[in-house]
Amino acid sequence: MKLYNVLSSLILVTFFFTSVNCEDPYRFFTWKVTYGDIYPLGVKQQGILINGQFPGPQIDAVTNENLIISVYNYLTEPFLISWNGIQHRRNSWQDGVSGTTCPILPGKNFTYTLQVKDQIGSFFYFPSLGMHKAAGAFGGIRIWSRPLIPVPFPPPAGDFTLLAGDWFKLGHRRLRRVLENGHNLPFPDGLLINGRGWNGNTFTVDQGKTYRFRISNVGLTTSINFRIQGHTLKLVEVEGSHTLQNTYSSLDIHLGQSYSVLVTANQPVKDYYVVVSTRFTRRVHTTTSILHYSNSRIGVSGPAPPGPTLDVTSSIFQARTIRWNLTASGPRPNPQGSYHYGLIKPSRTIMLANSAPYINGKQRYAVNSVSYLEPDTPLKLADYFNIPGVFYVGGISTLPTGGNAYLQTAVMGANFHEYVEIVFQNWENSVQSWHIDGYSFFVVGFGSGQWTPNSRVRYNLRDTVARCTTQVYPKSWTAIYMALDNVGMWNIRSENWERQYLGQQFYLRVYTPSKSLRDEYPVPKNALLCGRAGGRHTRP
Repeated sequence: MKLYNVLSSLILVTFFFTSVNCEDPYRFFTWKVTYGDIYPLGVKQQGILINGQFPGPQIDAVTNENLIISVYNYLTEPFLISWNGIQHRRNSWQDGVSGTTCPILPGKNFTYTLQVKDQIGSFFYFPSLGMHKAAGAFGGIRIWSRPLIPVPFPPPAGDFTLLAGDWFKLGHRRLRRVLENGHNLPFPDGLLINGRGWNGNTFTVDQGKTYRFRISNVGLTTSINFRIQGHTLKLVEVEGSHTLQNTYSSLDIHLGQSYSVLVTANQPVKDYYVVVSTRFTRRVHTTTSILHYSNSRIGVSGPAPPGPTLDVTSSIFQARTIRWNLTASGPRPNPQGSYHYGLIKPSRTIMLANSAPYINGKQRYAVNSVSYLEPDTPLKLADYFNIPGVFYVGGISTLPTGGNAYLQTAVMGANFHEYVEIVFQNWENSVQSWHIDGYSFFVVGFGSGQWTPNSRVRYNLRDTVARCTTQVYPKSWTAIYMALDNVGMWNIRSENWERQYLGQQFYLRVYTPSKSLRDEYPVPKNALLCGRAGGRHTRP
């Protein structure tokens, strides 16, 4: 009996230490969100800063780590942060959009608990309420591979994050009023790289060494083109997917998208322009930073090298060349190509058509004739507490209706473990950019005109890239395959913030009747409660 007790104790002690040692590491952040003066285009503006920084602090994490981010709101208005590309496995509670999370009220705080489960790559965070994104509070996210997981390129000599995008001199409140009065936003006033205008940043390199540049389009309304004078860009990663390492002279990066490229400093010693310009706009904005060779005494001179402007064909050709690296490891040691997405037959097809209707005399934007109307209570909380009247599943059709557009709190229903085909149909003359929270999907095809079942013969069912944001070209379609393996309430939205704010978004409710923690985490103990969920209790 004594021997049995000793063995039992040893087993318990061993189990305890194994459990402790197997838990993924934690990283802790404390962010103070304040107003502050910024001068991004040479004009004083009120920005939104995080810990006094514009852009905000960089987040670095390793696959599977837990991020505890305490956000203190010192603004005079509610505030939320969302995490573009972070999948929040089983945990849409932490997504930080109005459909899942109550806003952090002025003078209050909220602690996000995130896990970058089974993810690597380049992403960014941003403020999700109103037009706060036009004032700052965005920053880069780098998720590094675990030490024993092979990466398909040698460690670079340096790693640079570039947060690029269009910018307005009008403050975020005035931009919001423009939209609420039923008007379109004006053309942006310029472009920024890491919060600065022309030649505002310097990236120092040593001749002969290779560097990684992670570029995200954090703008509001325009696609951009990225290039470095005299240097080529070797694409290695797109939103968490290692790619075939094709070489480009420039890259189109649409709203909300993130790319990683390797750049070798193999040119004569001097300084070179790092260039970002607007894409598909008749007026072209350009901004630059400096690629500085460490021993250079020759500054940049002359005009920045031009890039493509209105030409859509070259952008489509480039997009077709971005492929999955089938033999490279992702966040796990097994090759990315071991997941044969093209051999799985989708259970159904969802078609989403964007439009730009006028409703009650004001400009709105819609999906399948539904222009999203913000509810008074986050959808996730209303679902959890069974609060009637906030929304109903099926508030948006899975196919275009062709009818007149109307306002509705749009929630589409889906079942856990479905495998779906989603077609984004764009009949407008502008490039669309669509993002899906909580997921990475396979961009299997795109083409011009109307999608039909016969369009599937052109699908790439072998090595298309998996990502979370995709473009749809004018009067064209884009098709994706997506495994609904993440229970929750997930935002599907236009990354054009004017269109998103005026209704081109909805929520996908991925549902299971199971109450198992293996499928979904319970409501957080610290969840903020607002609207009709106010006065209720989360859990002990």
